[in-house]
Amino acid sequence: MSFSSNMGISPRKLRYDVYSYSYQQDSKTPLVISVLASLIERTLARNERIGRKCGFGVKHNGFKTSVRVFDCNETPDMTVQSYLERIFRYTRAGPSVYVVAYVYIDRFCQSMPEFRITGRNVHRLLITTIMVASKYVEDMNYRNSYFARVGGITTYEMNTLELEFLFLMNFKVHVNVSVFESYCCHLEREVSIGGGYHIEKTLRCAEEIKSQQREYDHISRITL
Repeated sequence: MSFSSNMGISPRKLRYDVYSYSYQQDSKTPLVISVLASLIERTLARNERIGRKCGFGVKHNGFKTSVRVFDCNETPDMTVQSYLERIFRYTRAGPSVYVVAYVYIDRFCQSMPEFRITGRNVHRLLITTIMVASKYVEDMNYRNSYFARVGGITTYEMNTLELEFLFLMNFKVHVNVSVFESYCCHLEREVSIGGGYHIEKTLRCAEEIKSQQREYDHISRITL
């Protein structure tokens, strides 16, 4: 994805979007979502090339089977960009949540060398890390059952994915400000060729907690 040609985002526009972000129901989609989607899609493409050449060779031993909890039976027919936009549309999770979710994904991949992000597991990995990140960053959150409906899975699956993820991560979910800023810088470098973008540099202050959170009566259905 080319940010400069596809979205026409300038550094000034992105900074304004981040620092003046409103948590009202009519808020626009945070620009960091497009940055994260592009990064993950490039990772997917790279892993697919590696998979075609070498194969992932996932065996059914205890360690590797537990990671396969994120696999869908079939590859969902929804792009990463569309899925992230859907999650935002129904949860209104702020920009910091997606940065922290990216931290979790990177930590998870580093701690599980056998794990590869693929089209079959990326959606469940995203809804899980975003839900956990939301619980870490936000003061107010939806229930797991609501995140499950948004993500297109059952409540049982959502609860299972959360527990598996936390145990595989050894509950290392703390993200301090310096780590947060370093991942922001990494995201900036990833898209610098497209024009250079500045992503949020500080965790959202308590005063910026979204004032209202109402559940949507009708959530469009997807199934993973």
